[in-house]
Amino acid sequence: MTEHRAGGDGRHPRRRGQGELEIAVLSALGEAPEPVTAAWVQDRLGGELAYTTVITILTRLHAKGAVARQRVGRSFQWTPVADEAGLAALRMRRVLDGEEDRHAVLTSFVTALPPGDEQLLRDLLAQAGEEEGD
Repeated sequence: MTEHRAGGDGRHPRRRGQGELEIAVLSALGEAPEPVTAAWVQDRLGGELAYTTVITILTRLHAKGAVARQRVGRSFQWTPVADEAGLAALRMRRVLDGEEDRHAVLTSFVTALPPGDEQLLRDLLAQAGEEEGD
């Protein structure tokens, strides 16, 4: 007896990581014209993810502050709060918040940046300082 595997070519389909799924869900939400249901997100992703997987990803994104939800009837409607870059920033912030010595972590981070990224960070900090002064 031979084992039938998904994909039809005898190989298992590539399993996507949580980060990839979160980005796919955020991208789908970003295309939504208004708050949408998990079923809408599932359909937008081609129906390849189980409904429960979509709910799990949306719930994790909500816990991270990347999406907002509002109850409508017995379910939720979802809207994006962050895009892909915002999600990465939330992850970075969570790591930083989990460290005791923020100064040491930020120092190590900044000193390890390549020159172009370091200058970009300096420019962004200067711009943020100017906006605070307004």
